[in-house]
Amino acid sequence: MAIVVAAGSPIFSPSMRTHSCNSNQDNFIPQFTASPSPSSSSPFRSRFLKQATGRRISSEFSSTIASTTNSTASLKRKRPARLDIPQIESTLYFGFGDVDEGKRCSGIDEVEVDNTRFSVFCKKGRVKESMDDRYCAGVDVCGDSKLAFFGVFDGHGGSKTAEFAASNVEKNVIAAIREEEDEQDSNNQARIEEALRIAYLRTDSDLLKQEVPGGSCAVTALIMNDDHLIVSNAGDCRAVISKGGVAEAVTSDHRPSREDEKNRIENNGGYVDCIRGVWRLQGTLAVSRGLGDSHLKHWVIADPETTVQKINPECEFLILASDGLWDKVSNQEAVDIVRSMWINSSSSSNHTQPSLLSACKKLADLSVSRGSFDDVTVLVIPLRRFA
Repeated sequence: MAIVVAAGSPIFSPSMRTHSCNSNQDNFIPQFTASPSPSSSSPFRSRFLKQATGRRISSEFSSTIASTTNSTASLKRKRPARLDIPQIESTLYFGFGDVDEGKRCSGIDEVEVDNTRFSVFCKKGRVKESMDDRYCAGVDVCGDSKLAFFGVFDGHGGSKTAEFAASNVEKNVIAAIREEEDEQDSNNQARIEEALRIAYLRTDSDLLKQEVPGGSCAVTALIMNDDHLIVSNAGDCRAVISKGGVAEAVTSDHRPSREDEKNRIENNGGYVDCIRGVWRLQGTLAVSRGLGDSHLKHWVIADPETTVQKINPECEFLILASDGLWDKVSNQEAVDIVRSMWINSSSSSNHTQPSLLSACKKLADLSVSRGSFDDVTVLVIPLRRFA
């Protein structure tokens, strides 16, 4: 079964839950609107209001589809009341709501979203019973068309950790950045890196408190203040940027075979083994950083590595993807395919409509054709739409 998300689809209809901006609430999900503030070169000056309310768009497939079906059946012939929907932060999640694990992913093989400012395609691995990859995509955050947040999360040991991360990392990032807004330290990049570290660690701490099983790798991208691109990762999900057609890895995979990661693990009393050609931590896990993994928490840290750069005219697009893609497709191959199907088609004389989604699908299919059995998630962001 494939899930296709289109504009107006009930799958991503607005949630009826509202949230205040009291950061002391346990289940706080910040909703902000834009307000002017003095201009500053600091990326933290994001024009956040301290108080606002709103509603979040989420992909709670089972509960939303059921409620939509029931409400449709009970419609009368008279015209329904007009809905006054305020401008809100629009964040899409690939998640399934509060249903048990057996029903959560049954029969879902593909998920796709096509949007003018991003496209994403998720494909279940050929031998897997359920899809463990998740993503989140938030545009017009705080009502600002230049503020956006994206993430890809690759779960292992089930999908619960990836699903939790997709639903919570963004709010923790925004909250951590707000905490840094009024700091006067001139080292803006160091403050950004610290804010992202705090956000990842908060998410990890919440996972451990709730005893969510399994773990998840993560790669996220925050676009703010028109031209700042902030990319973080923990694990082997990867971000690759195209600069004038040249692929550049923005992140470095966290694997036990990486010399600095291997030294850190061994210095903390752990060990790294090569088992059937794959380097593994404590003989089990093939990544050295990530969210969750409580039984290996002494060695599997959630601290992300973060890079900050400005979006300049040569920055074309950013690819966020799980290792299901990168294990079979090189960085440059991925960039070449996206450019051939998007940039080249938009500039050709036949006026072919550019298709980021088609490029996402082609990348996933290429990985599968080369023997991948893993879930594959590909999210592409055209950076010039935010510059």
